[in-house]
Order: sequence, then structure tokens, then C-alpha cells
Amino acid sequence: MRRSIDGRIGRILAMVLVVGLAAGLGSAAGIAAAPSEFHGAWPYVVPPGGHFNTFVVNHLGMGLYQQLMEEPLAFYYWASGTYEPILATEWRLIPPDRFEVHLRQGVRFSDGTPFNADDVVATFAIGRLYNWVIWKYVDRIEKVNDSTVVFHMKDPSSVVPRYALREPIRSDSVYGTWARRVQQLLDEGKGTDSPEWKQLRADFEKFRPSSIVGTGPYNLDVRSISESQATLVKVPTAWAASRVKFDRVVLYNGETPQVTPLVLSKQVDYATHGFPPATERSMVQQGIRVVRPPTYTGPAIFFNNKVYPLNRPEVRQAIAMVIKRDENARVSLGDSAKPSRYMAGFSDNLVPAWLTESQRERLDPYAYDPDKAAELLKSIGFRKGSDGVWVTDQGKPMALELSVPAEYADWSAAAENAAEQLTRFGIKTTVRAITFTQQPIEIQQGRFQMAIQAWGVGNPHPHFSFVQDLFTYNYVLAPGPGMSFDLKQKTKALGEVDLEQLVVEAGAGLDEAKQKDAVAKAAIAFNELLPIIPLWERYGNNAVLENVRVAGWPPDGDPIYRNSLYTDPFHIILIHLGRVHPTG
Repeated sequence: MRRSIDGRIGRILAMVLVVGLAAGLGSAAGIAAAPSEFHGAWPYVVPPGGHFNTFVVNHLGMGLYQQLMEEPLAFYYWASGTYEPILATEWRLIPPDRFEVHLRQGVRFSDGTPFNADDVVATFAIGRLYNWVIWKYVDRIEKVNDSTVVFHMKDPSSVVPRYALREPIRSDSVYGTWARRVQQLLDEGKGTDSPEWKQLRADFEKFRPSSIVGTGPYNLDVRSISESQATLVKVPTAWAASRVKFDRVVLYNGETPQVTPLVLSKQVDYATHGFPPATERSMVQQGIRVVRPPTYTGPAIFFNNKVYPLNRPEVRQAIAMVIKRDENARVSLGDSAKPSRYMAGFSDNLVPAWLTESQRERLDPYAYDPDKAAELLKSIGFRKGSDGVWVTDQGKPMALELSVPAEYADWSAAAENAAEQLTRFGIKTTVRAITFTQQPIEIQQGRFQMAIQAWGVGNPHPHFSFVQDLFTYNYVLAPGPGMSFDLKQKTKALGEVDLEQLVVEAGAGLDEAKQKDAVAKAAIAFNELLPIIPLWERYGNNAVLENVRVAGWPPDGDPIYRNSLYTDPFHIILIHLGRVHPTG
């Protein structure tokens, strides 16, 4: 709201001056305008648990806000399929095997060091230590000169630009020593299975920089970090400092239970938390706008295949048929949750673009059918005990545990509802809530039976969703056994399949027709094997507070809201480009 200069303002200014004089600030500084602020929210772990190594879990990159500090080479627009240049100014695929990127010149990190190709090389070298998927297609990244870097593709792929352009770039001044140690091991012929490689990764996990060093227009004020909030302050020397309109970005700490009262009291300008339907109604009643961007992802039930009988596809199929996914979606997020229809392993929104009608018809929707599920279990030697609990062919009652991140209100509701439905069917299921920072670690280490975690990702190519479904919490990428799902499987529909190879082929080459063939095979195999069970697809019910501190939010229907909520967050783009700004 724009202020008018009247008697009230005069009285206020007089009061400010008196207060300033009383505090010993008898100068213009005593009546200086307050810094403009954007108030967001994100859960983080305070130091020493929270730290500044942004490659390692529990880092203080602040989730979606990391890209305001450690910028990527480009932002992506889903509506147009185009990129916004950030640290890169232009790029091109050079057949048959090169992706060349030209970097923005004159950029400096927050510690004063210049940004150049060394930083890009260092970032992806550390990524190699973590077996990033880009290294399944790329064999080396070459610095041509300070402003040019080339990704050499051993297997040319159209997904390489996405992997390259969207990764936040870290500073060589912070991580370069580690990156060169990775390269040294490669030069010595020591790969990911060598003791030296494993030791280097273990050592790097303990590396703790003293702060975040980034090229972005904001950086984290280490002194501001508390249990309740932290502040990103504008970096005056950043190349994009003149574009952003806020002096500070204040982030309130917490998941949905902690953030909800702050949203309802209008202390937060934007929040992406999964608010329950009742909270959403309260937001609307108080004039807080709700926007529903897609996430192209949602919660799924993951299974530990070392726990019998969860390694049997018939059991997983039966579980899928006894959970009413529409009910599960409704009680969890109301209008912002839609039950999975195709069960293909990636967003229903993307399936028609990648699978033909005949291929889609081969996908079992696993409609609610407890009778069919019972017959399926009986066909593999299971029976129902006198107490109504199913007994396996090994004579053991089916009593299982389902873990869920405790602070995720929507996922917690999904877990409780799924457990109730499974128990009612005769698969006794107990929910175990684990703090959100620890639960993924438990899954990666294989310390679970069933668990709620994310399926799919917000990326326009299904390859990335299959990576999340089959690699992230499996032995392929997890630091432990994860769900121990063997990616070499025998299927009724396709015979012998190597899902790891199919996922790689889904993103390989520059011929989309060949990629579609691999995507279809991976989807059909996924649908039959159900290594995980997608429950529903989440749409945001994001709280947007207008014209209190922040103005300029685009109207509903703006193409920016087609961006994936978490992987291409529209509010970060709007802040970075100065499209949202202080009121007045």
C-alpha cells in the first residue's frame, strides 16, 4: 500500500526520531527506511547438524532458495520449453557428441573470486563422486577457456542439456581441491568400486565449509540462523543484484505444523508446504491466495525387497488393488491431489505425449478390487488366518511397518489412510513417523519395510522420473542397499528386462522416437512389477500473500504456473528477474 504524506505520517516520523535519539542514533540512520523483505518458509537443520556443504544431506542451501545463492546455468520454462540464461549465455549441441556452453563473463562469487569454467568442472567432478546420472552419458567435461566448457558425451543424449543447465554451480575456491582428488583417482584408474574412491566420498561427507559461496544475488547471513528463521541478504557485487528488488529474503524454519500459523497470521508471503484441506479453507477465508502449480510427482509406497514377501510382485499388486487411491488423495490434500491413473512411473500429465494409445491400454490401472487382490494372494499360497490377517506361504502373518516423514502433513495423512485400508483388508500395517531429515537416510540404508517417499520428478522427460523411482532409493544411487530392487527382472509382458539399461536408453541419443520406445518398455515393465506404488500426484496449494510485503504476482493462468513446483520453482524465477517486488 502506497503511503500518503499527511499528519499521521508526520507524527510517526517524529516518534521514530525520538526513539532514534533515545537509542543514541541522532542521525539520518535513525529514521532510515526498513529493508524490503520477501518472507518465505523452508525446513532446515540448524548448525552444527545443518552445514554449508551443499552436496551433502542437511545442508543449509535452503532447498528451493539455493538457486538464489548457488545459481544454475539457466532457468527453464515449462510452457514454452525454453531456457532463461543465468550463468550461461548460450549453448548448443554439436553432433555427434558435444554439448558446448558459453559462460557469462564478469561474474564474481560472494567471496570475490571470479566465476569461470573451473567452477563448472569442479561442480560436476564432485557429482561424479556421487554417481550423478549425467555421468552415464558424459565421459569428461573439458574447460576450453575461462568462458567455455564442453560436455563430451560417450553416449549422446538429449537429456544432457537439462542435467547440465539446471544444476546449481558451486565454487572451485571451496570445492576445487576435492574435485581434483576425484580426477586424480580417475587418472590412476581407480573407479567407484575402489577402496580409495569410497574413502574419498566418506571423507568428503565430513567436509564442512564455513559458509555458502555463490554467484547469486543473495547469500545466507550465517549470524542470522536460528531455530526459527534465517535471512538471505542481497550481495551488492552480484551480477544480478540490480535485478532483484528485495533487500532480504527471510526464511521461516519448519514443516507444515510450524509454518501454518505463520501463514495464517500473514507473516509469510509464499509457502509451498502441503497444507491440509482445513488449513486451505482458512487461508481462503483470510484472503490468502492459493495457487496450484503441478509438481509432476507425489507420494508412493516404497518396498524393501529384502523383507519377505514384499519382494514378490503379486504382493505389491495386491496392495495396489486394496488402497482406494482417490480416497487417499482426498483426505491428504483435497483438490490438490489427483490419484494416479496410468501407474506408469511418471506423471499422468506426460504419459499421452510419450506412449501411444495402444501402449497406454497395456497399463493396468490397479482399480480398487479387494476380491481380485485376495484371489491373487491365494494363487501364490497365501491364506487368511482366523483373526482376519493374511498369512504368507511361509506361515508368517503379514504384519508390516510403513514409515513416513513425521513433519509432512499430507504424506502423514496418506500413510495413515493407506495403513487403515491395508489393515482392514488383512495386512496389518503400523505407521512409523520419522523426522523428515532422517527418514530418507533410513530408506537409503535399507532400514525399513515399507516407506512413503516421492515418486517421479518435475521434469519434462520421463527418464528423470524413472531415475527417482528406480535409482535414488535403490542400490544404484543410494549410499546403502536402499530398497534392494533388482533392476534385472523377468516380466510377463516383455520377458527379460534390464530396467537400468532401459532408463539409460530412455534418455540416450538425440532421436526422440528411439527414446519413446525405451520409455514405453520401462513404463510397461514398471506397471507390471510395481517396484513402488504411486498413490497420487500432487498439485500445489501454495499460499500466496499479496500486497502486504510483496506485489507483482502474475494472475492465475499465467504460463509461469506450469513450471514444476519444486524442480523449476516459479517464485525463484520471479524473484531473480525482479517480476515480484516490494509493495508501494
